[in-house]
Amino acid sequence: MTQTKLKVGCQTFTWEMLGKAWTGGPDDLLKAIADGGYAGIEITDTMIGRYAGRPSEFAAALKSSGLTLVSFAFGSKSGFTLKEEIGADLEAAQRWIDFASAFPGALVSMGSATVVSEGPRDDKFAIAAEVYNKAGELGRKASVQVAVHPSSHHNTLLFDRTDYDKIFALLDPELVGWVPDTGHMLRGHKDMADTLSTYRDRIRYIHLKDVDANGTWAMLGEGVCDTQAVIEIANTAARFNGWLVLEEESETAAADPAGAVKTNRQTMRGYGA
Repeated sequence: MTQTKLKVGCQTFTWEMLGKAWTGGPDDLLKAIADGGYAGIEITDTMIGRYAGRPSEFAAALKSSGLTLVSFAFGSKSGFTLKEEIGADLEAAQRWIDFASAFPGALVSMGSATVVSEGPRDDKFAIAAEVYNKAGELGRKASVQVAVHPSSHHNTLLFDRTDYDKIFALLDPELVGWVPDTGHMLRGHKDMADTLSTYRDRIRYIHLKDVDANGTWAMLGEGVCDTQAVIEIANTAARFNGWLVLEEESETAAADPAGAVKTNRQTMRGYGA
């Protein structure tokens, strides 16, 4: 097995989850993440702030901070499950694909399909798959990889193994990759390792997050996530690009986001990353 060189990035949701309690901007995020010892960042449409539509300025800010853009993540109020919003969702996908195309190797990560209306679940899977696949085609034309990030948050359509099997059966693996999130998976999968192994060829990069035995968010290494096993599986994935993106949602992070992500970065050094 050829081992991929591991690189460690940080997701900005640690600050985004604070809502109005967070009064900083994207430059504050870059500083905190760089100071925390990270090499890369995954930023969202909510947190990009004044750099939206200004990729060259964001590239300069990243360079100044010594950071690489791993991925640009976005979601939609439609949950990617409303037929009447497909056009708008694809317009958003095109906008962020165009933005990411200015950063070599950066991906676009699309949030979890979510139930926001009444109706059969099968119909919602079909709509989400249509959006993801069409966004993947837009990405291919721009040489930007597109991936889906399932979650375990309220009303997610992509919670347990059955849901993963259903959505992956509908997605073109050449167009749409997968960003496994260990924390979200542990809340809905009895055997996370089996899911990761089964769909390893779809893995593009990894979100590392931890939970305790009850599914409550925990600092990395303080919960039940077998991080070493996750890394070993990722290293058998043909399209894994080596990025481990740490995302922290615990109460510790809510109290001190910068301190929490710095601690997690130190934890990762124990895994040789």
